[in-house]
This record gives sequence, C-alpha cells and structure tokens, in this order.
Amino acid sequence: MASHNQSYRAGEAKGQAEEKTGQMMDKALQKKDQTASYLSDKAGAAKEKAEAGKEETGGVMKRTTEQVKSMAQGAADKVKQTFGMAGSGEEEEEFGGDVGGATTTTRRNNY
Repeated sequence: MASHNQSYRAGEAKGQAEEKTGQMMDKALQKKDQTASYLSDKAGAAKEKAEAGKEETGGVMKRTTEQVKSMAQGAADKVKQTFGMAGSGEEEEEFGGDVGGATTTTRRNNY
C-alpha cells in the first residue's frame, strides 16, 4: 500500500505544481499586458509632445525667415537710396514719408 500512497502523493504534488505554475503564468501575462499598455500610453504622449514641438519650431522658423527677409529687403532699399537708385515713391513707402532717413527704427520680436 505504501507504493500506492506514494504514487498518490506524487500525483497530488504534480497537480499542485502545475496549478501553481499556471497561476504564476497568468500573473506574468497580466503584468506583461499592464506594462505594454503603460508603455503604449507613454509612447503616444511622447509622440504628441514631439509633434507639438515640431509645430512650434516650424512657427519660430517661419517668423525668423520672414524677419530675415524683411531685414534684407530693408538693407537693399537703403543701399538703393544711398546710391540714388531708388524708384519714385519707394522712400515714402518704406520710411513712411521720412525721406531724410535721419532716424531708423528697428523692431525685434523675441519669441
């Protein structure tokens, strides 16, 4: 009878071990899913933040480009005026009627 009892206990231990292994696997899969969900949420938030930064950078670059173009045009107009190459009316348009050019105002926007 001892061998039957030992066989029963071995089978019972095996069943308990399999049950415990199954429970641990379920917990591991649950943790994996939670981690994947967390990382997916963080990746989505990072992507949104990167896109917002890209849009902001694009806006800054556009403003800077426009400022540089305006400054270059102003410099070109000033050179034309200096050498008497400005067409009629250009001085008035650029400097608001102050043809003498004694005072020049430069506006800078710091963004």
